[in-house]
Amino acid sequence: MLIWYLRLLKNNKDMEELTKAEERIMQILWDLKSGFVKDIIEKIPEEPKPPYNTISSVVRILTKKGYLKYKAYGKTYEYYPAISKSKYRKIQLKKVISGYFGNSPASLLSHIVNEEELSPEEIARIKEIIKNME
Repeated sequence: MLIWYLRLLKNNKDMEELTKAEERIMQILWDLKSGFVKDIIEKIPEEPKPPYNTISSVVRILTKKGYLKYKAYGKTYEYYPAISKSKYRKIQLKKVISGYFGNSPASLLSHIVNEEELSPEEIARIKEIIKNME
């Protein structure tokens, strides 16, 4: 497992952190699979909706950071994720484990078990996952 984490860290060390606004746009595009700026704005639940130019700027930043790619149709761009939600989740989890749990997945699991109010179903699921790893 340690080799997997080190490989993951090495392969993604050049990717810049996402701001909350950028991560929010990524969440929308992961759900949409691809879309235009107007599609992203439609999926934002708040009213009033943010200005088109604001979302367009965030999308361009995400493209520059390597999180999004696009297809051009004249002056219009259709954006799609360059990184899967699963891969991003792994990167973020690695940062949490290394930053808050001394690079120990066991410490993270211990924290979850001791600090969270887990249902009996969740506890059974955790036990089953661990059992299947043996």
